[in-house]
Amino acid sequence: MPQFAANLSLMYTEVPFADRFAAAAHDGFQAVEFLFPYAYKPADLAALLRDNGLQLVLFNAPPGGADLPAMATAWDRQARGTAALPGHEGEFRAGVQTALQYAQALNCPRIHVMSGIVPPGVERESLKGLAVDNLRWAAAEAAREGRDILIEPINLRDMPRYFLNRQDHAHELLDAVQAPNLKVQMDLYHCQIVEGDVATKLHRYLPTGRVAHIQIAGVPARHEPDRGELNYPYLFDTLDALGYTGWVGCEYRPAAGTTEGLGWRDRALAAQPGPQPMR
Repeated sequence: MPQFAANLSLMYTEVPFADRFAAAAHDGFQAVEFLFPYAYKPADLAALLRDNGLQLVLFNAPPGGADLPAMATAWDRQARGTAALPGHEGEFRAGVQTALQYAQALNCPRIHVMSGIVPPGVERESLKGLAVDNLRWAAAEAAREGRDILIEPINLRDMPRYFLNRQDHAHELLDAVQAPNLKVQMDLYHCQIVEGDVATKLHRYLPTGRVAHIQIAGVPARHEPDRGELNYPYLFDTLDALGYTGWVGCEYRPAAGTTEGLGWRDRALAAQPGPQPMR
């Protein structure tokens, strides 16, 4: 059975961000992920992880901004990444360097780098060369720190005109960059909305070793994974059959209380031998 990481940006929003670490640990999670750490001091986040016995497995590089205050507010200002945005190369490099500093302080092995929104009147394909150059630079910087850079296809319903939407497009970028530490973050929620045929995509891409992180949510409403059109018990079995040993990030918005909605996870874990999460 996959190992699950709580996404603290979407889950446990009943309590302030700093209290979500303890809430996740109380519910039996051993790992967490979140979107952006830049509004917080690295030492404070490291203490929250340490005090609650949690491992941070993923966070995002800043979606924009040239300095830390701007990076901390970029998402709220509708920035959605700079890897494929012309004229934003300086922001991109500053963001990656800042993310690597946080990753070192927080002992996080993976950083998701967002591509950005295709500007009006610009064809997506014309931005591919810029994305390849930026990602090659980012991967080289991350390799020196022993970190992976991840890219994620995101659906156009939630993020119109986002540069990267399809699994094959992500793997084309990996082919072009040719960096072993550039990998794919495969969100099954986004994959279902854009492409469907999710199990076939898992069979195609997981054996390549280039999928470093998986995320889940119910489709279409992005609630718990036992709601909606995807058969997650079948997909979890598929991950096991394919030998996937990475983390599965629970990047969903609970329909009601976070803890009350964890029955899907408890049922999944109950199907495997070994100790069950305490909560």
